[in-house]
Amino acid sequence: MDKLIITIAPTGSMPKKGHTPHVPVTPEEIAQCALRCQDAGASILHIHARDAQQNPSDDPRFFQEVADRLAGRCRMILQASTGGRAGSGLESKIKRLAMGWEMASLTTGSVNFPDSAYVNEPALVAALAREMLRLGIKPEMECFDLSMINNAALLAQEGLARDPLHFNLVMGLKGAIPATIENLVHMRSCLPPGSTWSVAAMGPHQLSLGVHAILMGGHVRVGLEDNIYYRKGELASNERLVERMVRLAHELGRPVAGPDEARAILGLAGRP
Repeated sequence: MDKLIITIAPTGSMPKKGHTPHVPVTPEEIAQCALRCQDAGASILHIHARDAQQNPSDDPRFFQEVADRLAGRCRMILQASTGGRAGSGLESKIKRLAMGWEMASLTTGSVNFPDSAYVNEPALVAALAREMLRLGIKPEMECFDLSMINNAALLAQEGLARDPLHFNLVMGLKGAIPATIENLVHMRSCLPPGSTWSVAAMGPHQLSLGVHAILMGGHVRVGLEDNIYYRKGELASNERLVERMVRLAHELGRPVAGPDEARAILGLAGRP
């Protein structure tokens, strides 16, 4: 069983300071939070950007500013989001990819968010996959249901993604697959042979499904993007969520991967 890779998703598109004072929204806040999470044991940083009003932004300059503030200080794998609620089109996503990331998220289908439809048309998915392949960026296949796993496998069959694929199983979002152990086991069973995978579960399921992913040989994503509470009624910080998963992994006998170990597990060529 590989060492455990912990991804930190500190910001996302939804929580604002009014929901929790712990969410980082400015590039400086995101960078400082990322460094603390790195010290706590995270190996991948999943990056979203916000504008001055804390709304999700697709402006590549905000992503670049986060990367610039981390330059020379961050050993983690930097993974840019190409999704979320920023409402960006293909051109904006392509510009975002041009910044030299090691990884980027790639949602391989469409799903209903609680208040809108998150539409990823086949042509857009294929174009992003083709650009990631050209730039040497490893996609993290974001899958909200079983059909998206199949869509990712088809990308590989068509030569638009390289094996072994890496998946992030997004569970518990209203409109997507429920966050149950049975569904996690079934989703894992549907992955192409040799794939690596992590689970990103919403709200309180982040803890329970994270523990099962540790035991099942998968990897975990934590952070305020998906869950703002440490326990019922107690707000979390990103660092505490990472620290808890590290502690649980040690208790369960699963060593935690450092950034370079995570690169080896995921088949990344190495830090640029």
